[in-house]
Amino acid sequence: MTVTTVQVRARSPIADGVRAGLPLALPNIALGISFGVLAAPVMGAGAAIAMSVVVCSGGAQFAAVSVLAAGGGALPAIAAGMLVNARWVAMGFAVGPYLPGSLRARVLQAQAIVDASFVIASRDDGSFDRGLLIGATLPQVSSWMAGTVVGVLAGPVLGDPDALGLDAIFVAFYLALLWEEVRRRGAYAAALGGGAIALVLLPVAPVGIPVVAAAAAALIGLRRA
Repeated sequence: MTVTTVQVRARSPIADGVRAGLPLALPNIALGISFGVLAAPVMGAGAAIAMSVVVCSGGAQFAAVSVLAAGGGALPAIAAGMLVNARWVAMGFAVGPYLPGSLRARVLQAQAIVDASFVIASRDDGSFDRGLLIGATLPQVSSWMAGTVVGVLAGPVLGDPDALGLDAIFVAFYLALLWEEVRRRGAYAAALGGGAIALVLLPVAPVGIPVVAAAAAALIGLRRA
């Protein structure tokens, strides 16, 4: 009797991450289109596309464009974007211990940290899956860049993105991420605390400060740990 051995290829965490990130491609395309439509008249088509390739952060890019559209200069626009992106510092410290290799390799891998991938890669014990993090980011980054190109090229035809309801995607997108994280971890106190901090600071603080300050609510989980 001949026994045939069938080798089953192990599942790749990166491939699993890509599959988990694919449903986010469509909203990222829509948001990218919105950014392209708004940014092209302010900074030019080439600069808008280059910003999505280099920065690749919706919140920071929209903040910077808002400053420029209001008549602000390059330095205030860059500062606004950096403030919005300051949350990556805390997220980087959380993910860093689970990224292998040298310092340069870990910095390179950390470029995969985006909001949705951070949630997808997080485990219930507080650790992070490197493969899921990188894989989930790939479809999001590519769809964001593609959406920006479409928005830049089709901007004159599409008109105001608010009229299409694209501005509502941001709210729905982050609410979905918040629900998944709170439902899985039960971090209701941190979620409510962060929302309260942001709500209080929004009317009085510069762009980006409420988001950064709201991250302080995560200290609730640190205290419990």
